[in-house]
Amino acid sequence: MTELLFLPVMAGLAVALVAGPMGAFVVWRRMAFFGDTLAHGALLGAAFGLAAGTGLYLSVVLVCLALSLVLVALQHQRHLASDTLLGIVAHTTLALGIIAVSLMPDLRIDLFAFLFGDLLAVNETDVWALWGGAAVILAGLLVCWRPLLSVTVDEDLAQVEGTRVILMRVLLMLMLALLIAGAIRIVGVLLISSLLVIPAASARRLANTPEQMAVIASLFGVVAVLGGILVSWFGNTPVGPSIVVAAASLFVITLAVRQR
Repeated sequence: MTELLFLPVMAGLAVALVAGPMGAFVVWRRMAFFGDTLAHGALLGAAFGLAAGTGLYLSVVLVCLALSLVLVALQHQRHLASDTLLGIVAHTTLALGIIAVSLMPDLRIDLFAFLFGDLLAVNETDVWALWGGAAVILAGLLVCWRPLLSVTVDEDLAQVEGTRVILMRVLLMLMLALLIAGAIRIVGVLLISSLLVIPAASARRLANTPEQMAVIASLFGVVAVLGGILVSWFGNTPVGPSIVVAAASLFVITLAVRQR
C-alpha cells in the first residue's frame, strides 16, 4: 500500500503546498471565478494537444498561460461586468473543449478523470513535473511577495509607491495558470477552484497576518489531500471529490473552533 500511494501523495503535496499561498491571493482578490475560467479552458488545451499529437499537459499549460494573458487584457474593458465576461469565456471554452474531444472518436481519453481528477494514476514523470512547477511558483512568490501583497491591498497606493501594478497582476495570473494546469491531475477541471478557495478560506479564520494565512492554508491543503487519498483508497471513492470533501470538512471544523 505504501509503495502504491507514494507517487500520488508526492504529487498531491506538490500542489497543496503551492495552492495555499496562491489560494490566499485568490480569496483576497476575489478571483475564484478566474480560477474556474482558466480551469475550463484547460479542457480546450487538452483537445488541442490530442489533435496536434503534442504532450497533453504541455498543451494545457500553454493554453492556460495564453488564456490568463487574455483575461488580464479583458479586465480593462468597460462594456461588460467582469463576472459576466468570465462566465461567457469559462463556459464557452469548456463547451468547445468537450465538442472538440467528441469529434475525435479515434482518440481515447478518460473524460471523467480529466474533469474530476485521477491522482492515483500519476507516474514519476508527473511528480517531477508538478514539483518543478511548484518550485517555480514558490520562487516567484518569495521574490515578489511584498509587491503582490501591496497590489492586493490597494492598487492605486501601490502604483504611487512605485510598484509595477500591471506586471504584478500578470505575474499572479501566470502563476495561477501554471498551478491550475498541474492541479488538473489532482482534482480535475471542475473542482480546481475548491482546492484554492476552501483551504485559504479556512485559514483566514485562524490567521492574524497574511503570512500566517498562507502557511496555514498550505497545511490545510496538505491535510485535505492526504485525507482525500486515504478516503479514496479505502472507500473506493473518486479521489478528486474526496479531497474536496476533506477540505470542506476542515472548513466546518474551523467554523466551530472560531466560534468557541
